[in-house]
Amino acid sequence: MKDKKLFASFAKYASLSVLGMVGMSCYILADTFFVSKGLGTEGLAALNLAIPAYNVIHGAGLMLGIGGATKFSVYKSRGEEEKANRVFTDTLYLSAAFSVLFVLVGAFLSGQISSLLGAEGNVFSMTNTYLRVLLLFSPAFILNDVLICFTRNDGDPPLAMLATLAGSLSNILLDYVFIFPCKMGMFGAVFATGLAPVIGILVSATRFLRRKNGFKPVKGKPNAQNLRTDLVLGFPSFVEQLSSAVVIIAFNAIILDLLGNTGVAAYGVVANISLVVLSVFTGIAQGTQPLVSRAHGEGDEKKSRSLLSYALIASVIFAAAVYAVLFAFARPVAEIFNSENDPELGAVAARGLRLYFIAAPFAGANIVLCSFFAAMEKPMPSHILSLMRGLAVILPAAFLFASLWGITGVWLSFPAAEILTAAAGAVLLFLFRNKRKPADFSAEAKNE
Repeated sequence: MKDKKLFASFAKYASLSVLGMVGMSCYILADTFFVSKGLGTEGLAALNLAIPAYNVIHGAGLMLGIGGATKFSVYKSRGEEEKANRVFTDTLYLSAAFSVLFVLVGAFLSGQISSLLGAEGNVFSMTNTYLRVLLLFSPAFILNDVLICFTRNDGDPPLAMLATLAGSLSNILLDYVFIFPCKMGMFGAVFATGLAPVIGILVSATRFLRRKNGFKPVKGKPNAQNLRTDLVLGFPSFVEQLSSAVVIIAFNAIILDLLGNTGVAAYGVVANISLVVLSVFTGIAQGTQPLVSRAHGEGDEKKSRSLLSYALIASVIFAAAVYAVLFAFARPVAEIFNSENDPELGAVAARGLRLYFIAAPFAGANIVLCSFFAAMEKPMPSHILSLMRGLAVILPAAFLFASLWGITGVWLSFPAAEILTAAAGAVLLFLFRNKRKPADFSAEAKNE
């Protein structure tokens, strides 16, 4: 009965988190679809050049939200309400600091960044517009991520899901309205994206109005230990998003040299579908995290291991289903974003989908393991895996494979990085399990 109850809790948290994360990823997927229809290949290329900024902003929001909410869950499970509220307050302080930084970058450096990313001519104009507006909306993105994470960890995953879905659906609607009837071009696309987290915040805020929230800001100076904990425990989530940004920039540079703007547009199709697929794995991981953190706070190692097993199995099943669909229907999927019926774009994107997503089951396992280690307050293994899959392996592989096999090598570098990281993850998990005895686990929980 306990196992059935635990699985039911996992299914509830994970499914709602997945829906929310898919909704959040649709911010960019909607932009990709409508920009491809309204602004063509150049618009799609500009969007793909600017997307890394979204990864960095979203990564900062997840770092603060997940890092703070993880410690919040541990304190809540032990009945330490005052410490839990202090963690939330310090997370808001960090959110304000990061927001100011991003707004200043958007206001003064968006043009220079667009040039560094390789944008030229009309593509430069659209890239600069997207970057500037997106960065100016960064406070909303960060606060939305923080509120969603704390709401989920406070035992209300349905509201967390509703907040993300409300933002995503409004983005899809406003994308269409601003790009087509209003003819606002790239500004319309990014303005719709920027308004989405504002709507998400308004939904999350209803919990405060109904006085059902288990967290609130409190007076006092920032606690240095809480600030450090936020950053350390949430760092893997930031690395994951930052790595995505760096990889997109590197892949854009390589593909621009190999195939020009058409190749970059094709990679935009692959990268944005990848964003949605990886968001499902992230949803499974984030849905499991509050339950693992709670089990860790209670000193129940058996429960945490069961939750890890559920998450790994769910991610592998989803990965197999996704790859089967993309392998069979790669060309039709690519053509959805090929408004100009460019045969080269369709062919390159279809081959890319079939090769790139070989990585799916390994990527899912890696994301789940990163979240598991962080939820257990063991950030070092999580940092190792995040850095491996995000930077240490994929970038050298991309440049080496591209020099050997051209565009095919670029697509295969992602599976290579995820497979090597998964092997390292298996070793780290083995070491973690063999070093921790159940008695030690319980003693640590009591002593903290």
